[in-house]
Amino acid sequence: MNRLAEPAAPTPFPTPWGALGLTRFPEDPRERLRAWDAADEYLLRHLAGEADSAGGRATALAGRAVTVLGDRWGALTTALATVPATAGPLAAVTQISDSHLAQRATLANLARAGADPAAARLLTTRDTPPERIDVLLVRVPKSLALLEDQLHRLAPALHPDTVVLGTGMVTEIHTSTLRLFERILGPTRTSLAVRKARLILCTPDRALDPGPNPWPHRYALPGDIGAVSGRTVTNHAGTFCADRLDIGTRFLLAHLPTAAPGARVVDLGCGNGVVGTAAALATPGAELLFVDESHQAVASAEETFRANLGPDARAEFRTADALADADVPAGSVDLVLNNPPFHSHQATTDATAWRMFTGARRALRPGGELWVVGNRHLDYHVKLRRLFGNCRTVAGNPKFVVLKAVKR
Repeated sequence: MNRLAEPAAPTPFPTPWGALGLTRFPEDPRERLRAWDAADEYLLRHLAGEADSAGGRATALAGRAVTVLGDRWGALTTALATVPATAGPLAAVTQISDSHLAQRATLANLARAGADPAAARLLTTRDTPPERIDVLLVRVPKSLALLEDQLHRLAPALHPDTVVLGTGMVTEIHTSTLRLFERILGPTRTSLAVRKARLILCTPDRALDPGPNPWPHRYALPGDIGAVSGRTVTNHAGTFCADRLDIGTRFLLAHLPTAAPGARVVDLGCGNGVVGTAAALATPGAELLFVDESHQAVASAEETFRANLGPDARAEFRTADALADADVPAGSVDLVLNNPPFHSHQATTDATAWRMFTGARRALRPGGELWVVGNRHLDYHVKLRRLFGNCRTVAGNPKFVVLKAVKR
């Protein structure tokens, strides 16, 4: 047996109620990144009342409705869903996440821990939030915009006795982060750092008027980018480059291929949908599929597309792991357009790009094409040649390259 192909045993996640074996999603035998970190551990220790630098006492969890916002891989949700009866059962645990991958990881980790499937309710950032929240736990996201939007959406469910705790690594919590809590929810302070993690402690003030939620954000595209020049883009909070056109996408738009009329085109990792919308405008009758693992991104892409092509244009919008669970039949696609991410939270990784490339190859018809824009230093051409047996550089500048691979 090839032991290198066996999944690595997950590093035990120590919680006040016992250790849990957690993994990221999808599980990868080469993956060495943990599904939890010191910030998750610190928050749970504080909740349980163990001695820490925040000086808090145990938070009464029994019978209380707990909402977890931004749980990276389900560590917090799984721990709370498996709190033993001796600690007092929670009234409900609700997870709110923008990430399809995070929620798939949560489901897998709950099952691995032997939790009752009904022990946690999983909501997306697009769903209606709970009506009442007794304990709000916030894993600080990379996007301050997403945090701002979600705090606005959750504030009406808080009451004067709601416990609000945030957590993150020191590098993730900034003065601007604390100002958001203070402006939208109420007085806020932080703990001292423990193992490079910090807590945010906020006291809700229902008399506070935070003003209107500024999201979504809309802007007009530049006038020199082809079919979408001057068009309006919608960006829900957390969508990549929400206030301007990113330079990688601009470079791809300058070299966008023209598909045959009626072609099946996928905007993979669609973000706000600018690339797929441009392809639809340039190719009358094209059938578009927009895919992203972010619920906020898919909602943005749908609004961008409909605003520019109308309600009857042919398009589908799916939140999925690349094309692995997007219900796309093999050999059914003519063209895939892709600007892959190379970060997973704070970690740099090519795992997402590789899943996108392999999923695209499976979905493409013989003769179908994958067009990729990426930073030159990422060497995507090496992966594409290995996978497709070919790769051509369509265009390049000192920072970016546009690559084309054809399924033979």
